[in-house]
Amino acid sequence: MKNRIISTVAIAAVCLAAATSCNSGKKTDSAQGKEEKLTGVTIMAATSKDVDQVEIFTGTVEGYNTNNISPQSPGRIERIFVEVGDHVGRGQRLAQMEATNLTQAKLQMENNRMEFERTKQLYEIGGASQSEYDSRKMAYEVSQATYNNLSANTYLISPISGVVTARNYDAGDMYSGAMPLYTVQQIRPVKIKVNAPESLYGKIKKGQTVQVRLDVYGDEVFEGKVHLVYPSLSAASRTFPVEITIANGNERVRPGMFARVTFKYAVEHNVVVPDVAVVKQMGSGDHYVYTVVDGTVVFNKVKLGQLIGTEYEIKSGLNEGDMIIVEGQNRVVNGQKVNAKEGEPASFTPDNLTDKTK
Repeated sequence: MKNRIISTVAIAAVCLAAATSCNSGKKTDSAQGKEEKLTGVTIMAATSKDVDQVEIFTGTVEGYNTNNISPQSPGRIERIFVEVGDHVGRGQRLAQMEATNLTQAKLQMENNRMEFERTKQLYEIGGASQSEYDSRKMAYEVSQATYNNLSANTYLISPISGVVTARNYDAGDMYSGAMPLYTVQQIRPVKIKVNAPESLYGKIKKGQTVQVRLDVYGDEVFEGKVHLVYPSLSAASRTFPVEITIANGNERVRPGMFARVTFKYAVEHNVVVPDVAVVKQMGSGDHYVYTVVDGTVVFNKVKLGQLIGTEYEIKSGLNEGDMIIVEGQNRVVNGQKVNAKEGEPASFTPDNLTDKTK
């Protein structure tokens, strides 16, 4: 930022003391000049530049897909094949339940299959009726479906490729249905869901690139993309959900991590001032920047944008080129007169040391 330091304003006050003599009954004036200690303030011209308009939202990392895996009905767990933290592939066996019912169902299915085949042979030579054929066929198909269902609930498999993030039972336990036996999460990619204010609806687009910082990794930046913008807003909070995905090829980003997502949605050309020029009013959230206008100190209420290094973006309240006070704000009052010229000292006169806004 181009800092043009214009002048150092010196405050000098001359105090006149009048002494009155009561003995003679005559008024005598005695002018005594007293030079006080000089103090100063520093002023400069406000500048402007292009500023990225960004918003930061927080969220928690989740698996892209999460599957809670349990048998359909209660039963005893015979074997555990994988542990928490293990990578599993789609279709891989995770656990085996007690197989007694499965064995019975298999025997019933095989028996129904043989009966159906005999009836089919007789039916083809006219030795069995259509109803007998249909009845045997249905019995076989029902027993086959029962066996397949029990098989799927006896040998639990993973429907996705991912990482085992929870195991709530041990081998030999009786599964009760209170909790899933396993939780498997897909972590390539992962996702983060945040709630954005309605003022940004239409500014956040699917496919937009965002920056993600995770508390566990400090200031390291991960690239994410907007995967989904929900089409409706919450009437209570006036926000809408946005889903961000991170490719996570190295699997450093894990479910449960706290994330800060930075959206850049526009670029605006705004005034910027040094952070030391901004004064916060005690007891309120108002902020001011002190300026010198036509030789008069003016307190300008401003709306702050972002803090960019050592500069504040000013959304409203100042214009480019305004002469702002960057040092010594505590030495001046609103409405105070000052003779300021570029390259020359500025001075105050005693009769102007009054806040004319009061």
